[in-house]
Amino acid sequence: MNLAVFASGQGSNFSAIVNAIKRGGIKVRSVLLVCDKPLARVIGRAQKAKVGVILVRREDFAGRADFEAAIIQRLISYKIDLIALAGFMRMLSPAFVRKYRSRIINIHPSLLPAFKGSHAIKDAFKAGAASTGVTVHFVDEEMDHGPVILQEKVRITSGDTLASLEKKIHAVEHKLYPHVVRLYSEGKIKIRRGKVSISNP
Repeated sequence: MNLAVFASGQGSNFSAIVNAIKRGGIKVRSVLLVCDKPLARVIGRAQKAKVGVILVRREDFAGRADFEAAIIQRLISYKIDLIALAGFMRMLSPAFVRKYRSRIINIHPSLLPAFKGSHAIKDAFKAGAASTGVTVHFVDEEMDHGPVILQEKVRITSGDTLASLEKKIHAVEHKLYPHVVRLYSEGKIKIRRGKVSISNP
């Protein structure tokens, strides 16, 4: 399997996946980083891990269609089988999603459909929720939506601060996302008519 990880920021989930690959926990032929921010920390992580980087800046293109076409051209040239979104701060167009239907996954720091959006951890904390969690799901045309692959609950205790909750969420993310990528690479995740099944998780 050839994997592309899309990221725009710190890249901790990117590193979690790459580290699992290096340990032999995920069998891939090649892994690639696609990034839209030249100053993103994830680029340094990729360089340190000797992972190839494709930098595609939105401002270099007249419109969204041209921007995505440039990404798709590179994905085709690298024969990418799976796209893992890991803090990629752009919505993919419906046309892009259709082209890679059932081959794009995303990680989100809540138990979807609760607390969608870019401030999910803070929103759950401020709402006084008893628990939140992490979701890995297939991407469809809507934001933070699509068939759920796996979820893991995280309790919010009376002693938690926003910082401690973020730390707990990230710890779960760094285990769950590589696990899902491994299951996909082994052909254990199937999706049919919007329903996900997993064999021998």
